Amino acid sequence: MTMDARIEKAQLRYEQAVFGGRTDVLSAADRDLDAVEADLALARGRVAHARFLEQRVADERELELFERAAGLYRALGDTRGEGEARFWIGAFHQVVRDDTATALPAFEHALALATAAGDRLTVSYARRHLGIAAHLSGRLDEARTHLEESTRLRRELGFLPGVAANLVGLAHLAARQGRPDDAAAHLREAADLTDAPAARGVRRWVNRARAELAAE
Repeated sequence: MTMDARIEKAQLRYEQAVFGGRTDVLSAADRDLDAVEADLALARGRVAHARFLEQRVADERELELFERAAGLYRALGDTRGEGEARFWIGAFHQVVRDDTATALPAFEHALALATAAGDRLTVSYARRHLGIAAHLSGRLDEARTHLEESTRLRRELGFLPGVAANLVGLAHLAARQGRPDDAAAHLREAADLTDAPAARGVRRWVNRARAELAAE
């Protein structure tokens, strides 16, 4: 693996400052390193979140990492990065702490930032989790709108495991709205999309949903 180009640039700027007297380059070095730190914090936070989903043991550092990333991205004027970090702050509150009320402003902020930045993947995540929140609150039509829009974006992006995950949510929603044929169709498509090894985790969700809906 090679060193991040931004770290290499910071090393070069150190040499320019120390040996060449170019102290004017140090601010640029700080910005490059802040961007690296933001990316690293976001990545570490996502790993902590994945570990929570597997082990169901909360790591409070997860929230600290996402908040650190959001703050750095905001200071850098990186709207796309901040939008992604704000989404994950919301995901922590909704998924780890089961606190959707606290999560909602973060999801809405993330949606606005990601939309402005043209980041369709983060828009799809924010829409998905806003849909989940609406579903839990009984606002079923709103939930369907969010989930369908998220699914549309994920299809456009070729993010098929994400499409399958949304179809599971749409199946539960269809069942609750008295549309059993739609629920079954969503689960059939989700199963087809989860044949690949990269989607085996979502396949477990499909199987669980089938069992739950069959028992209702």
